[in-house]
Amino acid sequence: MPATSSRSAPEERLVNLVVALMATEQGLTKETILSSVAGYREQLEAGASKDALEKMFERDKENLRGLGIPIETIGERADPDDLREARYRVPTAEYALPDDISFSPAEIALLNIAGDVWGSESLSADARSGLRKIRALGIAVDEPIIGYAPRIRVRDSSFPVFQRAIEECRVVAFSYLRPGEPRPRERRIRPLALVEYEARWHVFGFDLTMDADRTFLLSRVVGEVVVTREKFSPTLRQGAGERALAGLHEVASRQRALLEVHPGTEAALRLARRALPAPQGVIVPFVDLHVFADELASYGPEVRVVEPASLRDEVIRRLEATLALHGGAA
Repeated sequence: MPATSSRSAPEERLVNLVVALMATEQGLTKETILSSVAGYREQLEAGASKDALEKMFERDKENLRGLGIPIETIGERADPDDLREARYRVPTAEYALPDDISFSPAEIALLNIAGDVWGSESLSADARSGLRKIRALGIAVDEPIIGYAPRIRVRDSSFPVFQRAIEECRVVAFSYLRPGEPRPRERRIRPLALVEYEARWHVFGFDLTMDADRTFLLSRVVGEVVVTREKFSPTLRQGAGERALAGLHEVASRQRALLEVHPGTEAALRLARRALPAPQGVIVPFVDLHVFADELASYGPEVRVVEPASLRDEVIRRLEATLALHGGAA
């Protein structure tokens, strides 16, 4: 394997791990995962120590659980508490659709098209090689599940740098630009977890300047993220993902928008999953006013902000700027 492939992106490694753990009912041992799953295998072949890879696997499990992915540990049948030969899996029943959910013929057709797009050809060569090795061990693999494992890249270029800093327990420094501020501010944090919320990635950590926990939106990181030599205790990472998500949920519970949304539109489809019914329209919790204003403005006339006024003003400002950019008059 070429040297450039010895270290795959952390987010791709996480996807490959989920795919492998969903691919078999009997589960995979840690040894099988480290030697067969793309992302671990390359580093093992490049000379990484087994101890380092086992620690990486434990952190990956914690990160996935923080994202809401259930990872089940199965001990030896003779002694369930003996985890030396434990097997790990993601129980597919956790992802089964409720009995009361059904699809129209048009929706089924759309899902079939999506299934063709996300077929087995979307797997990377490394992932397919890993599957062959798993099959060679006599472990049954469920092809339909594997077919939904794409090779992905996160949009935010700082993601892999933060992930590496978390894995190595190193302090990072970066510039962060908040809306309305003329220039970015320098930040130094102990990065503890990366979490996805409302389809956007955040890094959660301890801000050494503010002496407090803080959550940063990756899309607002400006320039290069510098991983310093300063280290911190790995125990600080324990439960960090859960604390980050709890904090974001708490902020969203205090910030709610009343929206009027045209039914059957893209806005209705995308907002429905987090909207609550209201007499005038729907109520949608949000974390960041400016990020939410960007989203709502992208829907154009499909949605109207009733309140709060601050959110409505930000959406109008974006729409007017778009109109002016294209030579229109407000």
